[in-house]
Amino acid sequence: MPAVTLPPVEKGDFLVDYEDKKFEDVKAGPGEKALVTFHTVAFEGSIGLVNLLQALRLQRKGFETSVLLYGPGVTLGVQRGFPKIGDEAFPGHQNFNNQILKFMDEGGKVYACRFALQALYGHGERSLIPGITPISPLDVLDLILLHRKDDAFMLHTWTL
Repeated sequence: MPAVTLPPVEKGDFLVDYEDKKFEDVKAGPGEKALVTFHTVAFEGSIGLVNLLQALRLQRKGFETSVLLYGPGVTLGVQRGFPKIGDEAFPGHQNFNNQILKFMDEGGKVYACRFALQALYGHGERSLIPGITPISPLDVLDLILLHRKDDAFMLHTWTL
């Protein structure tokens, strides 16, 4: 086996070239919208956090951005903590709450399906992070169709 002749990686080193961007930095035009939908369970994978970061990035690029939490996605929008609401039981425990709050603080809108909230996960509207708008299950499709009519960029994610 050949000997490794490179020095070991140290804290602060880069493993990839972060400055080599291949594509232009796309910004929203006047009135452009985006919708990011979540059908995923909180803490069951990285897609919930990744999509919240994508929604925030779309918002910062100038898109009027909305997030739709439906099905198991509503679990991203409930207040959490232990032993009290807001307490971080372990590092990263409040990632979803913090990202949703940051997104809304920067002008993003978040909607959560009432059916999934109560019928599937046993929560009431009071469980939602303040600022999230609860919607009828009949509004889920209409919200998507309204964004389609507005020729919005849409990012849909499902996990099972």
